[in-house]
Amino acid sequence: MSKIAIMTDSNSGIMPAAGKEAGIHVIPMPILIDEQTYYEGQDITPEEFYERLSQGVSATTSQPSPGIIIEAWKTLLKSYNEVLYIPMSSGLSNTCQTAVMLSQEDEFAGKVHVVDNHRISVPQAQSVYDAKVLAETIENGREIKEILEKESLDASIYIAVDTLEYLKKGGRITPAAAAVGTVLNLKPVLTIQGDKLDACTKTRGMKAAFKAMCKAVEKDIQTRFADLHSQGLLKTGIATTFTDPEKLSYFQEEMRNHFPDMELLSAPLTMSIGCHTGPGALGIGVFRAHV
Repeated sequence: MSKIAIMTDSNSGIMPAAGKEAGIHVIPMPILIDEQTYYEGQDITPEEFYERLSQGVSATTSQPSPGIIIEAWKTLLKSYNEVLYIPMSSGLSNTCQTAVMLSQEDEFAGKVHVVDNHRISVPQAQSVYDAKVLAETIENGREIKEILEKESLDASIYIAVDTLEYLKKGGRITPAAAAVGTVLNLKPVLTIQGDKLDACTKTRGMKAAFKAMCKAVEKDIQTRFADLHSQGLLKTGIATTFTDPEKLSYFQEEMRNHFPDMELLSAPLTMSIGCHTGPGALGIGVFRAHV
C-alpha cells in the first residue's frame, strides 16, 4: 500500500463515491443555487445541477472552506505519511492558492504537497489517476508533484457553448452580442490552455462547433504534442453538460471515429465550468497520460 494519499476535488469529474472506490479522496465543490449551498456529487449530481440550470435557476461557484481542507488533511495523515492534493487549475480558481498557503503551516509542511498542474475536468482526473500509479513506485510526494507540474501544460481543452445566456451573465459578452448570436445560432468555442478560459472561434450549430474543436485537437496532436503522440502518451477526453444520453453517445462515438488510435475518457463537465457555459455545453480535449 502506498504511503501517499491522493486527494482531489470534484472539478476533476471524479465524484466522492467513485473516488472512494478508487482509493482517492475527493473534496466536493460547493455551488450556490438560488442562494442555497450544495456540494457536487454529495447532495446534488451533475445531472440534477444541469437540469435545474435549464429551468432558469441562479447558480454561482464557490471554493471549499479552509476548514474542510484542513480536516481532510488531518484525517488522511493519520493513515498516510504524506498527502498529494491535486485541485483545479490556479488560473481558474483561488482554491489552489488557498491550499498552497494552508500547506505551509507547521503541521502540514513537508507532508502535504499541493499540485498546480493547470488542469480541470477530464485532464485533471487523468493527473489524479497518474498520481495514484506513480505513488506505487515513488515514495516521495514532492517528487510526484514535480513530475505532474512539469507535464501540466501537456493538455488542451475546447468547449462549445449551446446558449449565450451564461456568457452574458458572466460578462464575457454583451447583451447585444448575445442577442445577435442567438438569432444567428452562433456557438462560441472556448479553450482552456492551462490558466484561463479564452475565446477560440465561432460556428453555426453544435455539430459545426464539434468539427471545429476536432480540427483544433488534431492540430495540437500534429504540432505541440507530436512527440507525445508518437510515444503513445496521449489520450482524448469528452465532457458535457448534456441531460440527453443519446446526444452524449453520438458525440462519444464521433470522438472515437476521429481519434481511433487513442483511448477516450468521458465525464460530466464540472459544475464550476457549467456555471459559465450553461446546459448543453460540449468539451473535448487531448492530454498527456502515464496510465
